[in-house]
Amino acid sequence: MTSPMNAKRVALVTGASSGIGKAIVGRLLSDGLTVYGAARRVDQMQDIRAQGARIVALDLTNEESMQAAVATLLEAEGRIDVLVNNAGYGLFGAIEDVPIDEARRQFEVNVFGLARLSQLVLPAMRGARSGKIVNISSMSGRIWSPIGSWYDASKHAVEVLSDALRVETRPFGIQVVVVQPGAIKSEWATIAAEQLMASSKGSAYKALTDAVAQGLRNTSGAGPEVIAAAVSRAVHSTRPRRRYTLPLDAKALIFLHWLLPTGAWESLIGFVIRTMGRMANEGPASVRQTSRS
Repeated sequence: MTSPMNAKRVALVTGASSGIGKAIVGRLLSDGLTVYGAARRVDQMQDIRAQGARIVALDLTNEESMQAAVATLLEAEGRIDVLVNNAGYGLFGAIEDVPIDEARRQFEVNVFGLARLSQLVLPAMRGARSGKIVNISSMSGRIWSPIGSWYDASKHAVEVLSDALRVETRPFGIQVVVVQPGAIKSEWATIAAEQLMASSKGSAYKALTDAVAQGLRNTSGAGPEVIAAAVSRAVHSTRPRRRYTLPLDAKALIFLHWLLPTGAWESLIGFVIRTMGRMANEGPASVRQTSRS
């Protein structure tokens, strides 16, 4: 076991097999931290292993897997200074169409897995009277749109849990930060669009689902390095912000949701969906991949 007095700070990053997770691992490694990348798809993390990351298998729907991952890290390092709860996925579909078991799994991964992993690392952080928990939420944690309701609801839950956890753990020297990505280039949205199209065949809401799928495919976004840089700032700041919202589209939409009455927001969302529906019918010239965390 490494001596806690002499060791570099140790970070655990979930969802490290793609996109934002890989970018966060790379950034924290370059910052000089000892970084453990965790995900179900261990074979997809060999590139970050080559960069110097330690690799650990982690399934956020499995209690034994979560306990084993944290135990492995603490046995090897004797400490955990940073937990980045990045793992998650987007479940899209009309509320009526989505099987309730799939909706439960959305919360199991995006909410309960995040909360349980936080529970598992907190005793070590409390013992050290220091630590940071960075929860990757989404702009969807502060706004909503039809067809994305289960995903949006899970991210709203992450926001509330993070705020409560921040206050509960502050006396122990632990800081809790939320990062709210907007449109980010990754495979996330393409996968979400494909799953939406497959699950909505024959749906009474097909006009809506087709439009939203087209929007998922076509929205351009910033690179995941933008989110990694925000995580780095939070990790190294003695007084980090409660929330880091970026890029600009996330700030703008959250502000508009706050500013507009509910009816006006519904009208805005309706206009956006009608526009995406026209694009779906016309057939876009190009397809770009994006993510919202």
